[in-house]
Amino acid sequence: MTFRHHTTRWLPPLLLTLALAACGGKNEEAHDHEAGEHAGEETEARTGQHGGRLLEKDGVTVELAIAEDGTPPKFQAWLYRDGKPLPASAGGVEVRLKRLGGGGESHRLQPQADGSLLGTAEVAEPHSFDVEVLAQVNGNALRWAYPSYEGRTEIAAPIARQTGIRVAPVGPGIIADEHEVQGLLTPVEGRVAKVAARFPGPVRRLAANVGDQVRAGQALASIESNLSLTTYTVSTPISGVVLARNAEIGSVAAEGTPLFEVADLSTLWVDLHVFGFDAQHIRAGAPVTLTRISDGAQAETTLERVLPGTATASQSTVARATIANADGQWRPGSAITARITVDRQPAALVVPVAALQTFRENDAVFVRVGDTYEVRPVKLGKRDAQRVEILSGLKAGDQVVVEQSYVVKADIEKSGASHEH
Repeated sequence: MTFRHHTTRWLPPLLLTLALAACGGKNEEAHDHEAGEHAGEETEARTGQHGGRLLEKDGVTVELAIAEDGTPPKFQAWLYRDGKPLPASAGGVEVRLKRLGGGGESHRLQPQADGSLLGTAEVAEPHSFDVEVLAQVNGNALRWAYPSYEGRTEIAAPIARQTGIRVAPVGPGIIADEHEVQGLLTPVEGRVAKVAARFPGPVRRLAANVGDQVRAGQALASIESNLSLTTYTVSTPISGVVLARNAEIGSVAAEGTPLFEVADLSTLWVDLHVFGFDAQHIRAGAPVTLTRISDGAQAETTLERVLPGTATASQSTVARATIANADGQWRPGSAITARITVDRQPAALVVPVAALQTFRENDAVFVRVGDTYEVRPVKLGKRDAQRVEILSGLKAGDQVVVEQSYVVKADIEKSGASHEH
């Protein structure tokens, strides 16, 4: 079985150490008891010449293995009487499995030309279940039962809460086709005013500083005209924020030279730079999630237009959105990243990307039933920044670890429950 990319969500080292210590200490006795019970049975179980487990009763032996070398895993058995091999036609074998959560399945083994009996159905991962073996050998009805667990551990609910382990049910969701781009916030064109002197002369008074909020018609400076030797007032034509002041008291204001720059920042443009083939997929109306690079602040908006030209320096296409900024929390010149959603596709089963781990180099998640956690290898489909589609390995309603799945993985590895078979 081939699996692909995985995502690991790490705990801070100290918290992880405490979590694993707690997981070990919390139930060390329970772990030891369980390991002793199950591992003890595994240790006591003898293996036959084919590497399978020997099940013995009344002089009859069934050697049972999971054949998976180069083929899908299937149960395979060999029959013996008083230690001597019997032909496959001497009996029949059925293997019944009970999985975590109550799921069951039955595997009937069929005689093969090589003298073994082979199951007709694949044994799905994980190979972790309670096993019941029913055999009919030369007229004798025989039964064995034993646990065969892997990728499984016990974590008590208080410890799970303490370490931040959280589960959520698997269900349908939406996978978004998203493009991540970068850009800058800029003032909206037409909402910036450069306030200049009408007549040259010395500046006698300044009434505003950079950062001040001003109203349309508010006086910003007083200037003594060199022509009339009278003082006149320079006012802002728009309401907004003073972005720049290019004058000092006593300095001479030249005619037409801007003294102040005032901008209405209640709305800002978001100019996004889209490169290459991505530009062909992006259209006006697409939802956009903005993230300010400096501090991670986020906002939602909608793409308004894709500009017809190409940015000369970057050779990128500029896509433009607007962002409401009545509270002034967003500033011109701020660098942002934007996630543009160009399509949304429904999926029958999805999990958060944070739920994914690796188990034997395969993509996997962990399912909880009661206080028991078990690995589930999964086949992945489409994904976006938050979610990934599950094609196989889970069913709707399964309780999947969606936070601190690494703690569960570490506890399984610590308990030695991740053995190969």
